Amino acid sequence: MIDVIGTDAGAPDSLPEALQALVRQADLIAAPQRMQPALKQWLERCSSARCINSDDPISLCQSLRALGSDQRGVVLASGDPLWFGIGRILIERVGRESLRFHPGPSSLQLAFARLGMPWQNAEWISLHGRDSAPLIQRLQKRPSALAVLTDPKRGGVEEVRRILSSSGLKASYALWLFEALGHGDERVQRLSAAEPIPSDLNPLHLVVLVAEPTADPIQESLPLFGLDDGLFLQHQDRPGLMTKREVRIQLLADLQLPQQGVLWDLGAGTGSVGLEALRLRPQLQLFAVEQRSGGGTLIQANAKRLGVKPADVIEANALTVVDQIPKPDRVLLGGGGRQRAELLQAVIDRMNPGGVVVIPMANVEALAELRPILDNARWLIQISQQQAYRGQPLADGTRMAPMNPVLILSGTKSQS
Repeated sequence: MIDVIGTDAGAPDSLPEALQALVRQADLIAAPQRMQPALKQWLERCSSARCINSDDPISLCQSLRALGSDQRGVVLASGDPLWFGIGRILIERVGRESLRFHPGPSSLQLAFARLGMPWQNAEWISLHGRDSAPLIQRLQKRPSALAVLTDPKRGGVEEVRRILSSSGLKASYALWLFEALGHGDERVQRLSAAEPIPSDLNPLHLVVLVAEPTADPIQESLPLFGLDDGLFLQHQDRPGLMTKREVRIQLLADLQLPQQGVLWDLGAGTGSVGLEALRLRPQLQLFAVEQRSGGGTLIQANAKRLGVKPADVIEANALTVVDQIPKPDRVLLGGGGRQRAELLQAVIDRMNPGGVVVIPMANVEALAELRPILDNARWLIQISQQQAYRGQPLADGTRMAPMNPVLILSGTKSQS
Protein backbone atom coordinates (compact mmCIF):
# COMPACT_ATOMS: atom_id res chain seq x y z
CA MET A 1 0.00 0.00 0.00
CA ILE A 2 1.20 3.49 -0.91
CA ASP A 3 -0.20 6.38 1.12
CA VAL A 4 -0.48 9.68 -0.77
CA ILE A 5 -0.70 12.43 1.82
CA GLY A 6 -1.73 16.01 1.15
CA THR A 7 0.27 18.53 3.15
CA ASP A 8 0.55 22.21 3.93
CA ALA A 9 3.70 24.31 4.12
CA GLY A 10 4.49 23.12 7.66
CA ALA A 11 4.72 19.42 6.86
CA PRO A 12 5.65 16.98 8.17
CA ASP A 13 5.45 18.59 11.64
CA SER A 14 1.98 20.00 10.86
CA LEU A 15 0.51 16.64 9.86
CA PRO A 16 -1.96 14.95 12.24
CA GLU A 17 -0.35 12.29 14.43
CA ALA A 18 -1.98 9.43 12.52
CA LEU A 19 -0.45 10.63 9.24
CA GLN A 20 2.92 11.28 10.88
CA ALA A 21 2.84 7.65 11.99
CA LEU A 22 2.37 6.53 8.37
CA VAL A 23 5.41 8.56 7.37
CA ARG A 24 7.53 7.08 10.18
CA GLN A 25 6.52 3.53 9.23
CA ALA A 26 7.28 3.94 5.52
CA ASP A 27 10.20 2.27 3.79
CA LEU A 28 10.21 4.84 0.98
CA ILE A 29 9.16 8.47 1.23
CA ALA A 30 8.75 10.70 -1.83
CA ALA A 31 8.43 14.47 -1.53
CA PRO A 32 9.03 17.52 -3.74
CA GLN A 33 12.48 19.11 -3.57
CA ARG A 34 11.21 22.16 -1.69
CA MET A 35 10.05 19.88 1.16
CA GLN A 36 13.19 17.73 1.34
CA PRO A 37 15.26 19.75 3.86
CA ALA A 38 12.46 19.87 6.46
CA LEU A 39 11.56 16.24 5.82
CA LYS A 40 15.11 14.93 6.26
CA GLN A 41 15.59 16.95 9.43
CA TRP A 42 12.35 15.52 10.81
CA LEU A 43 13.23 11.94 9.80
CA GLU A 44 16.59 12.11 11.61
CA ARG A 45 14.63 12.00 14.85
CA CYS A 46 12.32 9.09 14.07
CA SER A 47 13.00 7.09 10.89
CA SER A 48 15.62 5.61 8.61
CA ALA A 49 13.40 5.52 5.54
CA ARG A 50 14.84 6.22 2.11
CA CYS A 51 13.80 9.61 0.68
CA ILE A 52 13.45 10.38 -3.01
CA ASN A 53 12.48 13.44 -5.03
CA SER A 54 8.93 13.36 -6.42
CA ASP A 55 9.34 16.24 -8.90
CA ASP A 56 9.94 13.77 -11.75
CA PRO A 57 6.63 11.82 -11.91
CA ILE A 58 7.92 9.08 -14.26
CA SER A 59 10.93 8.29 -12.07
CA LEU A 60 8.72 8.45 -9.00
CA CYS A 61 6.27 5.90 -10.40
CA GLN A 62 9.12 3.54 -11.33
CA SER A 63 10.43 3.66 -7.75
CA LEU A 64 6.97 3.01 -6.32
CA ARG A 65 6.32 0.05 -8.58
CA ALA A 66 9.67 -1.43 -7.49
CA LEU A 67 8.56 -1.63 -3.84
CA GLY A 68 8.36 -5.14 -2.43
CA SER A 69 5.07 -6.62 -1.29
CA ASP A 70 6.11 -6.18 2.33
CA GLN A 71 7.26 -2.56 1.90
CA ARG A 72 5.27 0.58 2.45
CA GLY A 73 5.56 3.85 0.51
CA VAL A 74 4.47 7.39 1.26
CA VAL A 75 4.13 10.24 -1.24
CA LEU A 76 3.87 13.73 0.22
CA ALA A 77 2.11 16.27 -2.01
CA SER A 78 0.71 19.76 -1.68
CA GLY A 79 -2.95 20.18 -0.79
CA ASP A 80 -5.31 17.65 -2.32
CA PRO A 81 -3.36 15.20 -4.54
CA LEU A 82 -6.54 14.45 -6.50
CA TRP A 83 -7.22 18.10 -7.40
CA PHE A 84 -4.76 19.13 -10.12
CA GLY A 85 -2.13 17.19 -8.20
CA ILE A 86 0.01 14.12 -8.64
CA GLY A 87 -2.88 11.77 -7.86
CA ARG A 88 -4.00 11.36 -11.48
CA ILE A 89 -0.52 10.31 -12.67
CA LEU A 90 -0.12 7.86 -9.79
CA ILE A 91 -3.47 6.23 -10.58
CA GLU A 92 -2.56 5.88 -14.25
CA ARG A 93 0.98 4.54 -13.72
CA VAL A 94 0.88 2.73 -10.37
CA GLY A 95 -2.74 1.61 -10.13
CA ARG A 96 -5.69 2.70 -8.03
CA GLU A 97 -5.69 -0.54 -6.03
CA SER A 98 -2.24 0.22 -4.59
CA LEU A 99 -3.02 3.77 -3.47
CA ARG A 100 -4.69 5.32 -0.46
CA PHE A 101 -5.29 9.09 -0.49
CA HIS A 102 -5.29 11.49 2.45
CA PRO A 103 -6.18 14.95 1.10
CA GLY A 104 -5.01 18.17 2.69
CA PRO A 105 -6.61 21.61 2.18
CA SER A 106 -6.52 22.59 -1.49
CA SER A 107 -5.44 26.05 -2.64
CA LEU A 108 -9.06 26.75 -3.49
CA GLN A 109 -10.18 25.98 0.06
CA LEU A 110 -7.42 28.13 1.49
CA ALA A 111 -8.27 31.06 -0.79
CA PHE A 112 -11.93 31.17 0.21
CA ALA A 113 -10.96 30.64 3.85
CA ARG A 114 -8.79 33.75 3.63
CA LEU A 115 -11.74 35.65 2.15
CA GLY A 116 -14.04 34.30 4.86
CA MET A 117 -16.49 33.45 2.09
CA PRO A 118 -18.65 30.33 1.58
CA TRP A 119 -17.61 28.64 -1.63
CA GLN A 120 -20.12 25.85 -2.24
CA ASN A 121 -21.49 27.80 -5.21
CA ALA A 122 -18.15 29.07 -6.47
CA GLU A 123 -16.83 28.01 -9.86
CA TRP A 124 -13.24 27.36 -10.86
CA ILE A 125 -11.17 26.99 -13.99
CA SER A 126 -7.55 26.10 -14.70
CA LEU A 127 -5.36 27.90 -17.24
CA HIS A 128 -2.33 25.66 -16.73
CA GLY A 129 -1.19 24.81 -20.24
CA ARG A 130 -4.64 25.62 -21.55
CA ASP A 131 -6.17 28.08 -23.98
CA SER A 132 -7.92 31.08 -22.41
CA ALA A 133 -11.16 30.66 -24.41
CA PRO A 134 -12.98 28.68 -21.66
CA LEU A 135 -12.32 31.51 -19.19
CA ILE A 136 -13.76 34.03 -21.65
CA GLN A 137 -16.87 31.89 -22.10
CA ARG A 138 -17.26 31.34 -18.35
CA LEU A 139 -17.11 35.08 -17.66
CA GLN A 140 -19.94 35.73 -20.10
CA LYS A 141 -22.16 33.71 -17.73
CA ARG A 142 -21.27 36.08 -14.89
CA PRO A 143 -20.47 33.59 -12.07
CA SER A 144 -20.80 35.02 -8.57
CA ALA A 145 -17.30 33.78 -7.71
CA LEU A 146 -14.71 32.28 -10.03
CA ALA A 147 -11.33 30.89 -8.95
CA VAL A 148 -8.70 30.88 -11.69
CA LEU A 149 -5.68 28.60 -11.38
CA THR A 150 -3.19 30.72 -13.25
CA ASP A 151 -0.28 29.60 -15.41
CA PRO A 152 2.78 31.77 -14.61
CA LYS A 153 4.34 30.79 -17.95
CA ARG A 154 1.40 32.41 -19.79
CA GLY A 155 1.16 35.62 -17.81
CA GLY A 156 -0.52 34.49 -14.59
CA VAL A 157 -2.66 37.15 -12.97
CA GLU A 158 -1.88 39.62 -15.76
CA GLU A 159 -3.52 37.30 -18.30
CA VAL A 160 -6.64 37.08 -16.15
CA ARG A 161 -6.82 40.85 -15.77
CA ARG A 162 -6.44 41.42 -19.52
CA ILE A 163 -9.24 38.94 -20.23
CA LEU A 164 -11.46 40.63 -17.66
CA SER A 165 -10.84 44.01 -19.29
CA SER A 166 -11.29 42.82 -22.88
CA SER A 167 -14.58 41.18 -21.89
CA GLY A 168 -15.88 44.54 -20.66
CA LEU A 169 -16.29 43.23 -17.12
CA LYS A 170 -13.51 44.89 -15.15
CA ALA A 171 -16.07 46.99 -13.28
CA SER A 172 -18.13 43.92 -12.38
CA TYR A 173 -15.56 41.92 -10.41
CA ALA A 174 -13.18 42.35 -7.52
CA LEU A 175 -9.87 40.65 -8.35
CA TRP A 176 -8.17 38.93 -5.41
CA LEU A 177 -4.59 37.73 -5.76
CA PHE A 178 -3.33 34.89 -3.54
CA GLU A 179 0.39 34.13 -3.40
CA ALA A 180 2.10 31.17 -1.69
CA LEU A 181 -1.00 30.11 0.24
CA GLY A 182 -0.12 28.32 3.45
CA HIS A 183 3.55 29.28 3.27
CA GLY A 184 5.48 31.70 5.44
CA ASP A 185 5.58 34.33 2.70
CA GLU A 186 1.85 34.07 1.96
CA ARG A 187 0.31 37.29 0.62
CA VAL A 188 -3.35 38.12 -0.09
CA GLN A 189 -4.42 41.36 -1.73
CA ARG A 190 -7.15 42.89 -3.81
CA LEU A 191 -5.91 44.51 -7.03
CA SER A 192 -7.78 47.43 -8.56
CA ALA A 193 -7.93 47.79 -12.35
CA ALA A 194 -5.28 50.50 -12.29
CA GLU A 195 -3.00 48.93 -9.67
CA PRO A 196 0.23 47.41 -11.03
CA ILE A 197 1.02 43.72 -10.64
CA PRO A 198 3.53 43.25 -7.78
CA SER A 199 7.09 43.29 -9.11
CA ASP A 200 7.98 40.46 -6.72
CA LEU A 201 4.98 38.31 -7.70
CA ASN A 202 5.33 34.76 -6.42
CA PRO A 203 4.89 32.28 -9.31
CA LEU A 204 2.83 30.12 -6.94
CA HIS A 205 -0.35 32.18 -7.16
CA LEU A 206 -4.00 32.01 -8.08
CA VAL A 207 -6.81 34.52 -8.63
CA VAL A 208 -10.38 34.67 -7.33
CA LEU A 209 -12.87 36.92 -9.10
CA VAL A 210 -15.78 37.96 -6.89
CA ALA A 211 -18.81 39.63 -8.46
CA GLU A 212 -19.83 42.85 -6.80
CA PRO A 213 -22.45 45.54 -7.40
CA THR A 214 -21.25 47.84 -10.13
CA ALA A 215 -20.94 51.44 -9.01
CA ASP A 216 -23.10 53.94 -10.86
CA PRO A 217 -21.11 55.24 -13.82
CA ILE A 218 -20.03 58.86 -14.07
CA GLN A 219 -22.24 60.20 -16.86
CA GLU A 220 -19.58 62.53 -18.25
CA SER A 221 -17.13 59.66 -18.63
CA LEU A 222 -19.41 57.44 -20.72
CA PRO A 223 -18.94 57.18 -24.49
CA LEU A 224 -21.65 58.50 -26.81
CA PHE A 225 -22.83 54.94 -27.44
CA GLY A 226 -21.48 51.39 -27.39
CA LEU A 227 -21.34 51.01 -23.61
CA ASP A 228 -19.42 48.11 -22.07
CA ASP A 229 -21.59 45.10 -21.29
CA GLY A 230 -20.46 45.25 -17.67
CA LEU A 231 -22.15 48.62 -17.13
CA PHE A 232 -25.60 47.05 -17.27
CA LEU A 233 -27.19 45.33 -14.31
CA GLN A 234 -28.43 41.85 -15.21
CA HIS A 235 -30.68 39.13 -13.83
CA GLN A 236 -28.70 37.17 -11.24
CA ASP A 237 -30.16 33.85 -12.38
CA ARG A 238 -29.56 34.54 -16.10
CA PRO A 239 -26.28 36.47 -16.22
CA GLY A 240 -24.81 37.22 -19.61
CA LEU A 241 -28.23 37.06 -21.28
CA MET A 242 -28.18 40.47 -22.91
CA THR A 243 -27.49 42.13 -26.26
CA LYS A 244 -23.72 42.38 -26.48
CA ARG A 245 -22.02 45.67 -27.28
CA GLU A 246 -21.09 44.91 -30.91
CA VAL A 247 -24.62 43.77 -31.81
CA ARG A 248 -26.14 46.67 -29.86
CA ILE A 249 -24.18 49.17 -31.94
CA GLN A 250 -25.44 47.58 -35.18
CA LEU A 251 -29.05 47.53 -34.00
CA LEU A 252 -28.90 51.21 -33.07
CA ALA A 253 -27.62 52.00 -36.55
CA ASP A 254 -30.29 49.88 -38.26
CA LEU A 255 -33.08 51.56 -36.28
CA GLN A 256 -32.22 54.89 -37.98
CA LEU A 257 -33.35 56.72 -34.88
CA PRO A 258 -35.31 59.96 -35.49
CA GLN A 259 -34.95 63.05 -33.31
CA GLN A 260 -38.48 62.55 -31.99
CA GLY A 261 -41.10 59.83 -32.04
CA VAL A 262 -42.08 56.60 -30.30
CA LEU A 263 -39.71 53.65 -29.89
CA TRP A 264 -40.93 50.23 -28.80
CA ASP A 265 -38.40 47.82 -27.30
CA LEU A 266 -40.27 44.51 -27.19
CA GLY A 267 -38.57 41.72 -25.27
CA ALA A 268 -36.33 44.41 -23.82
CA GLY A 269 -34.28 42.13 -21.54
CA THR A 270 -31.95 44.41 -19.58
CA GLY A 271 -33.14 47.38 -21.65
CA SER A 272 -29.67 47.93 -23.09
CA VAL A 273 -30.65 48.80 -26.69
CA GLY A 274 -33.62 51.04 -25.87
CA LEU A 275 -31.78 52.86 -23.11
CA GLU A 276 -28.78 53.53 -25.35
CA ALA A 277 -31.21 54.84 -27.97
CA LEU A 278 -32.49 57.33 -25.38
CA ARG A 279 -28.95 58.52 -24.73
CA LEU A 280 -28.60 59.23 -28.46
CA ARG A 281 -32.09 60.71 -28.92
CA PRO A 282 -33.32 62.06 -25.57
CA GLN A 283 -36.60 63.32 -27.08
CA LEU A 284 -37.71 59.83 -28.11
CA GLN A 285 -40.51 58.18 -26.12
CA LEU A 286 -39.30 54.72 -25.15
CA PHE A 287 -41.79 52.01 -24.25
CA ALA A 288 -39.84 48.99 -22.98
CA VAL A 289 -41.79 45.76 -22.62
CA GLU A 290 -40.36 42.70 -20.89
CA GLN A 291 -42.42 39.78 -19.59
CA ARG A 292 -39.76 38.24 -17.37
CA SER A 293 -40.54 38.66 -13.67
CA GLY A 294 -38.41 41.46 -12.26
CA GLY A 295 -37.59 42.71 -15.76
CA GLY A 296 -39.31 46.03 -15.25
CA THR A 297 -37.41 46.79 -12.06
CA LEU A 298 -34.12 45.84 -13.73
CA ILE A 299 -34.73 48.10 -16.74
CA GLN A 300 -35.68 51.01 -14.49
CA ALA A 301 -32.50 50.49 -12.47
CA ASN A 302 -30.39 50.53 -15.65
CA ALA A 303 -32.19 53.64 -16.85
CA LYS A 304 -31.31 55.40 -13.60
CA ARG A 305 -27.67 54.35 -13.97
CA LEU A 306 -27.52 55.83 -17.47
CA GLY A 307 -29.42 58.99 -16.61
CA VAL A 308 -32.35 58.43 -19.02
CA LYS A 309 -36.13 58.23 -18.50
CA PRO A 310 -38.28 55.84 -20.54
CA ALA A 311 -41.85 56.92 -21.18
CA ASP A 312 -42.94 53.60 -19.68
CA VAL A 313 -41.48 50.25 -18.65
CA ILE A 314 -44.07 47.48 -18.81
CA GLU A 315 -43.66 44.04 -17.31
CA ALA A 316 -46.04 41.95 -19.40
CA ASN A 317 -46.42 39.77 -22.47
CA ALA A 318 -45.93 42.17 -25.39
CA LEU A 319 -48.97 40.87 -27.29
CA THR A 320 -51.25 41.93 -24.42
CA VAL A 321 -50.10 45.57 -24.40
CA VAL A 322 -49.18 46.64 -27.97
CA ASP A 323 -52.72 47.88 -28.57
CA GLN A 324 -52.58 50.03 -25.44
CA ILE A 325 -49.44 52.10 -26.09
CA PRO A 326 -48.89 54.87 -28.65
CA LYS A 327 -48.25 53.85 -32.26
CA PRO A 328 -44.54 53.43 -32.90
CA ASP A 329 -42.11 55.02 -35.33
CA ARG A 330 -39.39 52.49 -34.51
CA VAL A 331 -39.60 48.99 -33.09
CA LEU A 332 -36.92 46.64 -31.83
CA LEU A 333 -38.47 43.19 -31.72
CA GLY A 334 -36.09 41.23 -29.57
CA GLY A 335 -38.35 38.59 -28.10
CA GLY A 336 -41.61 36.91 -28.94
CA GLY A 337 -40.58 33.25 -28.95
CA ARG A 338 -43.41 31.18 -30.37
CA GLN A 339 -45.52 34.33 -30.63
CA ARG A 340 -42.99 36.26 -32.73
CA ALA A 341 -44.96 35.98 -35.98
CA GLU A 342 -48.15 37.18 -34.31
CA LEU A 343 -46.22 39.93 -32.58
CA LEU A 344 -44.62 41.10 -35.83
CA GLN A 345 -48.04 41.28 -37.46
CA ALA A 346 -49.26 43.44 -34.56
CA VAL A 347 -46.26 45.73 -35.12
CA ILE A 348 -47.08 45.99 -38.83
CA ASP A 349 -50.70 46.84 -38.07
CA ARG A 350 -49.77 49.67 -35.71
CA MET A 351 -46.60 51.14 -37.25
CA ASN A 352 -46.67 54.79 -38.31
CA PRO A 353 -45.86 55.56 -41.97
CA GLY A 354 -42.12 55.49 -42.65
CA GLY A 355 -41.54 53.38 -39.56
CA VAL A 356 -38.78 50.80 -39.11
CA VAL A 357 -38.78 47.44 -37.34
CA VAL A 358 -35.48 45.70 -36.54
CA ILE A 359 -35.44 42.05 -35.49
CA PRO A 360 -32.26 40.32 -34.21
CA MET A 361 -32.41 36.54 -34.56
CA ALA A 362 -30.23 33.66 -33.45
CA ASN A 363 -31.28 31.14 -36.12
CA VAL A 364 -32.29 30.91 -39.77
CA GLU A 365 -35.64 29.33 -38.89
CA ALA A 366 -36.76 32.63 -37.38
CA LEU A 367 -35.74 34.44 -40.58
CA ALA A 368 -37.70 31.96 -42.71
CA GLU A 369 -40.76 32.51 -40.51
CA LEU A 370 -40.70 36.31 -40.30
CA ARG A 371 -39.51 37.51 -43.70
CA PRO A 372 -42.67 36.40 -45.56
CA ILE A 373 -44.77 38.48 -43.15
CA LEU A 374 -42.87 41.63 -44.10
CA ASP A 375 -43.01 40.63 -47.77
CA ASN A 376 -46.80 40.30 -47.61
CA ALA A 377 -46.99 43.75 -46.04
CA ARG A 378 -44.93 45.09 -48.98
CA TRP A 379 -42.30 46.59 -46.68
CA LEU A 380 -38.78 47.31 -47.83
CA ILE A 381 -36.60 44.54 -46.40
CA GLN A 382 -32.93 44.36 -45.45
CA ILE A 383 -31.14 41.29 -44.11
CA SER A 384 -27.67 41.15 -42.62
CA GLN A 385 -25.55 39.00 -40.36
CA GLN A 386 -23.50 40.51 -37.58
CA GLN A 387 -20.40 38.47 -36.72
CA ALA A 388 -17.97 40.06 -34.29
CA TYR A 389 -14.69 38.90 -32.80
CA ARG A 390 -13.04 40.11 -29.63
CA GLY A 391 -9.31 40.15 -29.12
CA GLN A 392 -8.33 38.03 -26.14
CA PRO A 393 -4.91 37.35 -24.59
CA LEU A 394 -3.24 34.17 -25.80
CA ALA A 395 0.15 33.33 -24.29
CA ASP A 396 2.45 36.02 -25.72
CA GLY A 397 -0.05 37.33 -28.29
CA THR A 398 -3.72 37.93 -29.01
CA ARG A 399 -6.37 35.60 -30.40
CA MET A 400 -9.60 36.70 -32.04
CA ALA A 401 -12.42 34.99 -30.16
CA PRO A 402 -15.67 34.69 -32.17
CA MET A 403 -18.96 35.77 -30.66
CA ASN A 404 -22.28 34.17 -31.57
CA PRO A 405 -23.44 35.38 -35.00
CA VAL A 406 -26.73 37.30 -35.13
CA LEU A 407 -29.07 37.57 -38.12
CA ILE A 408 -30.78 40.96 -38.41
CA LEU A 409 -34.02 41.43 -40.34
CA SER A 410 -35.10 45.03 -40.92
CA GLY A 411 -38.35 46.25 -42.48
CA THR A 412 -39.34 49.79 -43.48
CA LYS A 413 -42.95 50.86 -44.04
CA SER A 414 -43.68 53.20 -46.91
CA GLN A 415 -44.63 56.81 -46.19
CA SER A 416 -48.05 56.45 -47.82
